[in-house]
Amino acid sequence: MLQRDVTREVNTVRPPEFSRSERMRVLVAAAVGSVVVGYAAVAAVLALVSATATYADFSTSGVLSAAAPAWLAAHHVPLRFDSGQLGVLPLLPTALLMLLVGRTAAGTADRLGLYEPLQVRGVVLSIAASHAIVGGAIALVMGDGVVRTTPAVAFFGCAAVSGLAATIGVARRCGLYEVVFDKLDPVALHGLRAGFMALFALVSIGSLAVAAGLAASWPRTSELFAGAGPSFGVGLGVFLLCLGYLPNAIIAGFSYVVGAGFSMGGVEVSPLRFVGGQVPPVPLLAAMPENEFLWSPAVLAGGAVIGVLVGWTCRKVSDRPTSRVRAVLVAAITAGVGSLVLAATAGGRLAGGAFDPVTVPAGLLALLVALWVLVPGALVAWLAGSRRKVVAVDGAAEFVEPDYDEETADPDVVFEDDELTDQFEQLEVVDSDEFEVDEDLDTDDYYDEDDEPEDVEGEEEDDAEPEAEEDLGEEEDLDSEFDEMLGMEPEEDLDGKPGR
Repeated sequence: MLQRDVTREVNTVRPPEFSRSERMRVLVAAAVGSVVVGYAAVAAVLALVSATATYADFSTSGVLSAAAPAWLAAHHVPLRFDSGQLGVLPLLPTALLMLLVGRTAAGTADRLGLYEPLQVRGVVLSIAASHAIVGGAIALVMGDGVVRTTPAVAFFGCAAVSGLAATIGVARRCGLYEVVFDKLDPVALHGLRAGFMALFALVSIGSLAVAAGLAASWPRTSELFAGAGPSFGVGLGVFLLCLGYLPNAIIAGFSYVVGAGFSMGGVEVSPLRFVGGQVPPVPLLAAMPENEFLWSPAVLAGGAVIGVLVGWTCRKVSDRPTSRVRAVLVAAITAGVGSLVLAATAGGRLAGGAFDPVTVPAGLLALLVALWVLVPGALVAWLAGSRRKVVAVDGAAEFVEPDYDEETADPDVVFEDDELTDQFEQLEVVDSDEFEVDEDLDTDDYYDEDDEPEDVEGEEEDDAEPEAEEDLGEEEDLDSEFDEMLGMEPEEDLDGKPGR
């Protein structure tokens, strides 16, 4: 039976109580600081690219103004142009921004000495509100310019991304994990962990597929880098573009190895279906297969292997097969929901051109991931797990029926109480040939502890009476012989009867 320790230790020392004004000052500093640092990081990257480009007109005001839509894109807010909408946004800036916000929230909670779940509301709300206000203000300032976005989408999008990052940042310190996971039984908790491990393993296989594609098409990748431009700045910009979209490519590779595939305009790529066509001249896209291969369906074996591993990890969750299958089911749902979120953030509209839209089928991907984990995992967990009889213990709160029919008793088999445990989980069966009995011992050599003491005393009294009579007879014979030697008559008692 699985057990887990829910004891949570807080290693930090709680500082003295803050006044209302001091607390407000710390929260405002954290909220504004996360916005300023994130905006400055985006502006620094744009300044580096524009300063190294050959024909770029570098100016501070131009960099700061261009950083505004880039900051919104880092919050995964779609941007609109005259030619269409840019919805397929790079995930690497979003991940870095969430890391920054999470670290800021954790540092603020540590500074204020917060350690309870309800105490972090101020930190999360202040950071989310600041990002939402700045995002909505930027959308209003851009108006109907060349690059624009909907103010409501910018407001709620920035609030959602920053609020989620802040919550993740303070979750461990303030016990949010315990609040959620304490409501789960050990079987469900093990399934949840197995689901996250399965999702991580499948994404890792997708990254290996992307790396293998880039390695196989490295000459084409080098040509695309060289054709982007002769200057260092242009090459740096193309490299940063590929680096920013690398998580998107990994998710597309993950969808490919599972079987769902992906599409870019009219181009469709999956292990079972391939429709070729033109793609943008981006070096990262050189990892895409150019033709259909006979061995393409072989990549589906990775999902089956991950499912088998999930079932193997769940085989010892419980002695009941139904509980083990339930753990695999939780793992399948967890991996499916995680893949659904990843696929929804990886694709989007691409300006309404020939390559629009870029699609990673989220629903199909989630379904296939759940099936790859559930079907082989449930079979392995059911067949590879242990099957033990569960014996009812006196005073136990619950009696669990055995998962298989009890075998008929064998008269040639005896049971030996090998070891008495707390749960009486198992009885050792010993053959009669191995049970040795000393047949040379007589029955009189055994001591019967059930005999009552009264019976023993009675037997001793019965044995003592004949011995006393024999001693009395011998004494009378000696007296008679002594009287005859002296010529005396036998003595008479008081009643006139001979005494001897």
